[in-house]
Amino acid sequence: MNTETGKTALITGASSGIGQELAKLFAQDGYNLVLVGRSDDKLDRLADVFKSNYGTQQITVISKNLSEEDAAQDVYNQIKAKGITINVLVNDAGVGLYGLFATDTDWEREKAMIHLNVLALTQMTKLFLYDMLARNEGKILNLASLLSITPTPLMAVYAGTKAYVYNFTQSLVNELKDTNVTITALLPNATDTDFFNKANAENTKITDELQDPVMVAQAGYDALMSGKSKAIPGGLKNKSYEVMAYLAPQETLASLMREKMSQKPEPEPEKEASVSVAWGIGFGIAVIAGIALTIGYKNTSDFQKARYRYKAKSAGNALSNTLSSVLDTVVNGVVDAYQNTKEKAEKLATKGVDIEEDVVA
Repeated sequence: MNTETGKTALITGASSGIGQELAKLFAQDGYNLVLVGRSDDKLDRLADVFKSNYGTQQITVISKNLSEEDAAQDVYNQIKAKGITINVLVNDAGVGLYGLFATDTDWEREKAMIHLNVLALTQMTKLFLYDMLARNEGKILNLASLLSITPTPLMAVYAGTKAYVYNFTQSLVNELKDTNVTITALLPNATDTDFFNKANAENTKITDELQDPVMVAQAGYDALMSGKSKAIPGGLKNKSYEVMAYLAPQETLASLMREKMSQKPEPEPEKEASVSVAWGIGFGIAVIAGIALTIGYKNTSDFQKARYRYKAKSAGNALSNTLSSVLDTVVNGVVDAYQNTKEKAEKLATKGVDIEEDVVA
């Protein structure tokens, strides 16, 4: 689209996940890029892709671990030394850590997480915001989380850092309201990136709700460009979580999040047996239906046989859909499903060829 040729966006955590998708959006819109991350190999490959696919004019790669002391200051110094003006700052880099705070998690990893999620983000914002205000122009996007507005057992420190990011960002929204500089907080739900693997939380229940990082990045990008104070991707469901976070008691929220953050249970033999029963019942229904239709077919007139052949294909598709529905139902209630399908089979046997109308319906 090349709508912003000449402007530069700096994205931390750009080598993967939401950060990479955001970098792609800036590249598509004609921004020059400064990509910051720990893997210069990944960033170099990403730069080559952007130059090839989008014709990006200038891409600067800075390999830096922002969890280290004064790393943000070093990034800023490198930018100033190169004479680059940052029009958009995206503080995407962040990590998580899973486990009981008192007994499971490691302090050194927590300290590095606090440094990255809080100190580096704050220092990056302070350094580049000062220059933006001097020009009275600029935009900042800070990656918060839906966890930033609710207590989250088993990820207590991570949620605490994100609560800081959200509160910090909304405070600056007010401070900047009379300027041409805007700041936006992005609050995604669990997203399909490598985050949960790195946090040792890959088998938690919340990973069943993972959202597309492309969608999350687009929602954050749109909000940033519109100068909105926050973005909650994922539609009404995730926005309802925000409302609940403000209205429900904290103890209730903590219990809810404890459940979502708990480990997935091991498959139960009874459930596995239910699935086997479901397949057996489904096969039995198919056999009974086939017998009933065959009997009806043999006993009907030539005209009705022709009519039957015409509808057979659509009847077969409908029967397949019916069986799929039955299988889903059986897993949650084998007995009820069996009774319902048994009644249908009995009707098939008694109605003869006229049953094709029921099957199609």
